[in-house]
Amino acid sequence: MHPKVTKVEHYSTVIPNQIGEGARVLGALRDARLNLIALWAYPSGSGKAQLEMIAERGAGFPKAAKKAGLQISAKQTAFFVNGEDYPGAVADTLSKLADARINVGAVQAVCGGKGRYGAVLFLPQTSVRKAANALGIS
Repeated sequence: MHPKVTKVEHYSTVIPNQIGEGARVLGALRDARLNLIALWAYPSGSGKAQLEMIAERGAGFPKAAKKAGLQISAKQTAFFVNGEDYPGAVADTLSKLADARINVGAVQAVCGGKGRYGAVLFLPQTSVRKAANALGIS
């Protein structure tokens, strides 16, 4: 029941919060053959929307985003956790970080269906190396 944990590259952007804009942006990333493993989109101020994106191939993301006309944030490192779902799966991972005295900034988790789950852990960039050690990855 041990989940797979990987370091991932996280980018943010702000787009107009209007009909079709999300479809345009995601369509451009699709056309660049960029697969997102995580996406959050939410209102961010007057007429704007914030997108938080993690691509399967993080190295190709900046080029694809530029081609789509996006101004993206600096790369941030996050952790993608996925595995067999069970009660307390996310709690077990967070406990490892707590035991290492690492404060997590944010967590997004979802059941993937068929007994699987996925989660993204965001934490201060100064804690990435220590967190990787606590989670058993390099």
